Amino acid sequence: MLHTIVFLPLLTAIVAGLGNRVLGNTLAKAITTGGLFLACALSWAIFIPVLMGQPVESQPVMEWFRSGGLVVDWSLRLDTLTAVMLVVVTTVSALVHLYSWGYMAEDPDQPRFFAYLSLFTFAMLMLVTADNLVQMFFGWEGVGLASYLLIGFWYQKPSANAAAIKAFVVNRVGDFGFSLGIFGVFMVFGTTDIATILAAAPDFSGSSFEFLGAQVDTLTVLCLLLFIGAMGKSAQLGLHTWLPDAMEGPTPVSALIHAATMVTAGVFMVCRLSPLFETSEIALNVVTYVGAATALFAATVGTTQHDIKRVIAYSTCSQLGYMFFAAGIGAYGAAMFHLFTHAFFKALLFLGAGSVIHAMHHEQDMRYYGGLRKHIPVTFWAMMIGTLAITGVGIYWLSAGFAGFYSKDAIIESAFAAGTQSGYVAYGVGVFAALLTSFYSWRLIFLTFYGKPRWSQSEHIQHAAHGDHAHHDDHAHAHDDHAHDAGDGTLGYKPHESPVSMLIPLVVLSIGAIFAGFVFKGAFIDAEGGVAFWKGALAFDAHLAHASHEVPLWVKLSPAIVMLIGLYIAWNNYIRNPGAPAKFVAMFGGLHAFLFNKWYFDELYDVIFVRPSKWLGRMLWKKGDEGTIDRFGPNGLAALVMGGAGAARRLQTGYLYTYAFVMLIGLAAAAAWFLPKMLGGE
Repeated sequence: MLHTIVFLPLLTAIVAGLGNRVLGNTLAKAITTGGLFLACALSWAIFIPVLMGQPVESQPVMEWFRSGGLVVDWSLRLDTLTAVMLVVVTTVSALVHLYSWGYMAEDPDQPRFFAYLSLFTFAMLMLVTADNLVQMFFGWEGVGLASYLLIGFWYQKPSANAAAIKAFVVNRVGDFGFSLGIFGVFMVFGTTDIATILAAAPDFSGSSFEFLGAQVDTLTVLCLLLFIGAMGKSAQLGLHTWLPDAMEGPTPVSALIHAATMVTAGVFMVCRLSPLFETSEIALNVVTYVGAATALFAATVGTTQHDIKRVIAYSTCSQLGYMFFAAGIGAYGAAMFHLFTHAFFKALLFLGAGSVIHAMHHEQDMRYYGGLRKHIPVTFWAMMIGTLAITGVGIYWLSAGFAGFYSKDAIIESAFAAGTQSGYVAYGVGVFAALLTSFYSWRLIFLTFYGKPRWSQSEHIQHAAHGDHAHHDDHAHAHDDHAHDAGDGTLGYKPHESPVSMLIPLVVLSIGAIFAGFVFKGAFIDAEGGVAFWKGALAFDAHLAHASHEVPLWVKLSPAIVMLIGLYIAWNNYIRNPGAPAKFVAMFGGLHAFLFNKWYFDELYDVIFVRPSKWLGRMLWKKGDEGTIDRFGPNGLAALVMGGAGAARRLQTGYLYTYAFVMLIGLAAAAAWFLPKMLGGE
């Protein structure tokens, strides 16, 4: 069953990719989507027995390679952590496949798109079932390759190509650190087998080695190198710049990357290797502070963005920060719980945003929305549920709420309960980020679905209105470059609800966003239930889990309080007093520019890395390659031969007296050379 789950997406990707136009759009979509739904059903069939207490097992596939002391077998590890990720990956991927039937219906390259989706899923499944670090690295690089293909799927757009290259290059930085970590682990432990490494990790605690004249802790260095890889894949502060640009890909790609696959790989890896990270307090503090900084950074930027997909993208970045600082304080169960619930409501928000974009003729700027709740009611309620989930709406005294109420609150409470300096910092940052999350999430809802329509300001809607009014007149654009406003800010354009294939995933994900937290909280984060559920798949701290339930009441209520504050600010600024945001920008223009431009990370990296790299490349090209190697190498030799041939050609005049003159000169020169020697010899 596990073999089928992992390799079925690869098989369907190969069939759809190679078959392409021979299969046709419908058959290619049916093969890939059917394969993912079968893998999803089998994943749930595995997850339920694991939930009931099935033991850990490893299923061998084959011996991969052997080099000296390095022996790498290809085997599939099945434990609770794997089972959770199988459910998350296959469920979201299957729904994204189905959603893409409607969203990509007009695209001419549908077989290629669905093949890429299935290939992406296969790579992620290889990553989460890996039994050793080399096999994990194979899946790690596989999702990087597939993300490049999917982000740049519309390769005719220069911006899509640039975004795909950016994602690939930035992830190479993180992957370099991850690969160094794997090399170091093999040098220390003599194996890449995960179970063996985790069992032996305590024996190396406190060991050190000399580096640049200083003694450094061995396991701290290894954990930090591995965490650099996690920072790249999960877009943590410093290596986050690729994530917002990934929005250039089709919306289903955004949902798949952000909700269940690539960006969760780093969190999964840290949790998988949690016994190793537990041996280094320094490494855990680094994970905590980086996660907290990312949660704060992304939340602040999300408050200023206008593109609906970019707001949700920065939301993903912020929520990943929550997961990492949960892991840093030792609450690995809470980190995985938030990863689990986040997959449902974040996929719901992205696919809901895609439904809005579909209804608004590919317009993505929220400033040109408004009043959509009556036109696309299913999408409205789906995104409302997703917003209630991500903002953590719930009633503490009834212990009832949406998915984020259980998972995000558990992280915040665990941070306070940890009782460390890093824990208190993470708690404060987490609460403030929750306020910002509430603000930008409700801002998205109010700008999109409430207020008066602002569609007449959108060029996309103008073109759509043109198309509606000039359907039978090919020359309409020549007579009227702008559609006439219908008087209500709509240009007469009527948004339409998405097709059934796009609405079904929204309904299913809405159910997950409502109930996933309530149903699974006991297994993931309860002190007693967590020990029985995880069964050693990660370093579950039952003491911390118990302490998180005993924190003061004001700590437990703080997420709900800041959620209400964020809701009020958004309502006041975008419903009650719509002119307030403009006044704020006028008053705090510098702060707004700083946040809107993403803390100027892209500009800073452009100055520090991009421009010097281009300058160095241009210099090596012009001065090194062309000016030196080509000049004195092949081009120089070719020029010498050509020059000699040109000189010889000038001597070949075709006149007899010229040849006789040259012969005479030669005889004279020979005589001048030999006669003195002959006379001198006599």
